[in-house]
This record gives sequence, structure tokens and C-alpha cells, in this order.
Amino acid sequence: MNREERFKTIQQIEEIRQSRVIVYVTGDRRGLETRIASDIFPFLFSHLTRVGKQNKIDLFLYSTGGINMAGYGLVQVVKEFCEKFGVIIPFKALSCATLVTLGADEVLMTEMGQLSPIDPSVEHPLGPSAVAPAPQAVYKIVPISVEDVANYLELAKSEVGLKSEEALVRVFERLATDVRPLALGSVHRAREQIRFLARTLLSFHTPDENKIGDIVEILSRARFSHDYLISRREAKDILKLNLIDMGSDLKKAVVALFDCYREILSLDEPYMPEVFLGDADVKVGEFTRAIIESTGLTYIFRTRKEVRRVEVTQPGIPVPVVGYRERVFDERWMEDHQI
Repeated sequence: MNREERFKTIQQIEEIRQSRVIVYVTGDRRGLETRIASDIFPFLFSHLTRVGKQNKIDLFLYSTGGINMAGYGLVQVVKEFCEKFGVIIPFKALSCATLVTLGADEVLMTEMGQLSPIDPSVEHPLGPSAVAPAPQAVYKIVPISVEDVANYLELAKSEVGLKSEEALVRVFERLATDVRPLALGSVHRAREQIRFLARTLLSFHTPDENKIGDIVEILSRARFSHDYLISRREAKDILKLNLIDMGSDLKKAVVALFDCYREILSLDEPYMPEVFLGDADVKVGEFTRAIIESTGLTYIFRTRKEVRRVEVTQPGIPVPVVGYRERVFDERWMEDHQI
């Protein structure tokens, strides 16, 4: 599907939905992942001002997550330009993308559409660290799962059966030796914040406080794992989101459009330096990693970098092993009228 055909497909979706469509795809190509972040706002704003005030704007969304405050802000910005906000989910809308979906008046999912819990992870300067594998061998901050901390304490109380204040204090002190108190405070703040953001977004279109509470509980606690996948059926029957059924023509257009972005971002091809280099020892390449688009206007997030094959000597291993060094020359959002 070329650029002209892609825009025709977007226009077809707009005609069926009686809306204007903005596409936001963050790539999850292994090794070149991107996420929802606040750097998108100027480019999103360009699309919105070009579209102008509308009765309905649909966000065609594919993402495995990102910064929660960026997702929250994204919804707020879009809603400044429309009376009704819809989210079209061809496949993955996980974590922060699920949070974005909570702000939608209408949700459209294909049968392979996926949501997920919204419990965040926190990277804090005083959090636990681990040594990265050679050849880098550097310390990296380990993300702290908010719900893992809460469930550690719950395990001590409900499963182990610790009830005395003294025993629980010892459990907390043991936790604080691995995760410093200031990092634990950040975890608690993140947990409260994600609940607040979810409640606020749901309140834009859901007056029932009990329903809002149920949705927030399910997405922040009741599914136990951040990796849990919420299907279209569960989103409708359990979360009771306002899912709109897609007719065959709309579904066909949505899937065709997603397949086009899969190809543009090479989502099905894991990035491997040895495959990229082939027989060469050094090579410079450009990688398109995310896209935001509406009819006639395209911004892409592109990385230009050099990949070099090197020999690395590791402690205790007499024979050098092959490794790869990468140097980024350019990495930014840019307007592209050719893609």
C-alpha cells in the first residue's frame, strides 16, 4: 500500500465513522522499541490544528505503553478539539495505551485487539541495580513494579500469616534494604497517581462512580500481572467499556491500515546487528520507529546510526568474541512526505 492508498484508507475510515482520524503508532520492533512520550505533543498539535475543531476525532492507536502522564496529556489535548473522542485499536494498546483508551467516549477493537493492566513500574535513582551483560558490564537501574511491592507486603500478611506489628515492621525493613525508602515512596506515589489518572479519564464520559471504581480496581490490581492481556470480549463484558461494533467494511479498512504500518516500521522483523551488517564490518542505516499521521501530513520518529562489528575480549575467555558497537548520528521526529 503506497502513500496515496494509505490516505484513501484513512479517508474510508473517516467516512464510515463520520470522524477525523489521527494515527499514532509506536513501534515494538525488538531492539528498536519506542513508547508513548511527551515529545509527541508538538506534532500531535500540528495535526489537530490542521484538522480543526470536530464533532468526533478517532485516534488509531498501536502501542505497548509509555509514560503515563504523556498518555493522560494526549487525551486532554485531543479532547480540546472534539466533542467525542474515539480510540480505534487494531491490535495492541497496552499499559499507557490502555490508559489513553480509558479517556475515549467510544472504543473500537478488532477481534485481535488487546488491552492490559495499567499498574506502572518506577525507575528511581535510588532503586535496585544490576550489572548488564558484557561487553558493556555497566550498572543499570532495575524498574520497580508498583504492584510487586504491594503484593510482597500482602504476601507477608495473607499467605505467611504475619499479623503482629513487630513482624510486619521486620518485613518492611527487609524490603527497605533492597529498595531504599525514597524509592518506596516513589512507588507509592506512582500507585496513587495511576489510579487518579484512570479515574479522571473515565469521569469524562462515565458518571457512575461505582463503575469507575470497578474498572480502576481491575486494571490496577485484580489481574495480578502487567503481562495479562485483556481481550475485546473482556473489555466489553467485564470492564464494560463503550465498545462499538465494527462492520465488515470498517474492520477490513482498519486491518489493512495496520498491516501497512507493520510494514513501514518492520514490526515483524527483530532488529539484529549481525543481520543488518551482513558481510560488511561497518554500515550506516536509518530506522523508522514510530509514526503520527493524518490525511496529507506525516511525522516519523527516525534513528540514523552506525553499526560496527568488533572483537571483544572477556575476562576468563582466551579467545575474543564478536560484538557490535552502535553510534547514533541522529534521532528525532521529522516530517516526511515520501514514506
